[in-house]
Amino acid sequence: MDKIVEGVSPGRLFPEIPTIHFSPQGDCCARNLTVLKTREKKVVTLDIGPFRAKETVLQSLEDGTIYACQELKALTPQRCTFGYDVIVYVGYALFVHCRGEQEIIKELAARNISISDREISFLGKKFVTYLAVAHRESRQHIRKAMERRGGYILHLDGTCEADSPHLFSGLDGIAELVLENVKLPSERADLLVPFLRQIKGQYGDPIALVHDMGKGILSAVETVFPGKPDFICHFHFLRDIGKDLLEDEYQRIRNRLKKHRIRSSLRQMARNLERAVGQERKAMEMLYVGISKSGDTDLSSFRKMPALAAFALIHWAFDTSAQLNGYGFPFDRPHLLFYHRLKAIYILVEAIRQTPQRHEQTHRPLNQLFRSIKQLMDDLALGKSVAQLDERVGVFDTLRKALRIALPEGKDGLNDDGDDTDMKTIEGRVKGFREQIVSDSRLSGKEEYKKMIQQIDMYWKKLFADPIAMHTPQNEVFIQPQRTNNILERFFRDIKKKARKRTGTISLTKTLKTILSDTPLVKNLDKEEYLKIILDGCDTLQERFARIDSNLVVEELERSKKEPGRVSRELKEIIRDPAFRIKLGLLFGC
Repeated sequence: MDKIVEGVSPGRLFPEIPTIHFSPQGDCCARNLTVLKTREKKVVTLDIGPFRAKETVLQSLEDGTIYACQELKALTPQRCTFGYDVIVYVGYALFVHCRGEQEIIKELAARNISISDREISFLGKKFVTYLAVAHRESRQHIRKAMERRGGYILHLDGTCEADSPHLFSGLDGIAELVLENVKLPSERADLLVPFLRQIKGQYGDPIALVHDMGKGILSAVETVFPGKPDFICHFHFLRDIGKDLLEDEYQRIRNRLKKHRIRSSLRQMARNLERAVGQERKAMEMLYVGISKSGDTDLSSFRKMPALAAFALIHWAFDTSAQLNGYGFPFDRPHLLFYHRLKAIYILVEAIRQTPQRHEQTHRPLNQLFRSIKQLMDDLALGKSVAQLDERVGVFDTLRKALRIALPEGKDGLNDDGDDTDMKTIEGRVKGFREQIVSDSRLSGKEEYKKMIQQIDMYWKKLFADPIAMHTPQNEVFIQPQRTNNILERFFRDIKKKARKRTGTISLTKTLKTILSDTPLVKNLDKEEYLKIILDGCDTLQERFARIDSNLVVEELERSKKEPGRVSRELKEIIRDPAFRIKLGLLFGC
């Protein structure tokens, strides 16, 4: 067979699908062999494309041992058409390179391989399952690698969308390796405890844990890892405090803005002004020169262009993204920022209306803009909410600065892991912040600040970690646990981003319902140490997969059908029956 395969260019050497004979003669040393049977199946590999594999199965006349061809077994799983190399190709294309199914179909067609989108989806699941089996078979080697580093820090987090199950992962924060995954209906403690016990049984106790403030996680960690250093993510801590402190007033502001329909009103005004302004390049250039010169030029031309000025101001009001930091609420507050920009426009236009050069006819667009915004400025309830929220934002931003993470001037967004300030300094600053609030009679008497101080006190010991000693075979080293769980947040965002790119859909509810729980293991493939461990002496993944019992993979795939969020085949058949409701009614005598 080697001679036939060598140098083959797919689709060129074989005008028709060839037949290749396989025999176990070179795989056995027994004598007195006889032909038991011959069998034939279609095989598709990257090197050859499709071909008919005709295998001769031998049996020993002495002890009855049956000999099949190992060479064919190394090419494709039992009772499967597509070879291991195609499975690996599809797996990498789907989960690493984020290619869509139609794109993969075209790529494989260029290699003389015809495949359907359903087959690609199934091969993707087989790839994940083979990888999961290889991972489980390598657990002891992974554990030894972690022990050589002095242990591991267990990061825990989950993700879900709408009514999808929770995809929950445990990750070694030092090597950034996904260790175990599970799909759960929710993050309840009783559901998480078995998962954590599984991690403990496979990898031993972590030297520390990092996670968010979910009650289920806190309870499960205390049950499975009592006494272990346990820390909550600074980013999650800040986010939870910020939501409690700001969310009510922020929602009121959002609702008031919505009630006034100011956004739709300004968008309509901008569309009307665009027709008036058009694409008059000269006017745009004069406006640009007038602005950039900061008053050092004659602005008479600008005053003759109120439509252009109003048009520019409306777009400035909507262009809040430049002032946002990419952290999301409560760190970013676009509705509050939008209100403050409208207020700034209101003050500016009011000043323009008071200038001696004011002329009602020429300033009509600015007057219209002024009247549209005035309804907001006259809304006393809205103004009160804004004032209260501004005060709370000031307090919250002071805490952000004390914790030295998600800073107001930061630009790392959700990739922010905090600056390099040492933990003792951060602890001292947060202590100073706490004392400042408690000693302020005006603030300390308010319920929202009392609750904030209670949260800080409750989680104090879980916020500030001293360096932890790690004992390696060579020496003792000290490591500072990561201040955030963003390593897993980024990990899940990456999974979702790739899924959206691959499927072309925004909502991932269906994806998280159907995705295999072990899919996150694909993220480990970019780690050279991990790949070396699971290859276990093999040169390629397809070679490693060939060593795995294909029946075990079939069992794993069947088991995955029972994961939360998946609808069984039987239930699908029942609910898709056109007479389903009638038949159900008959069961109850209707």
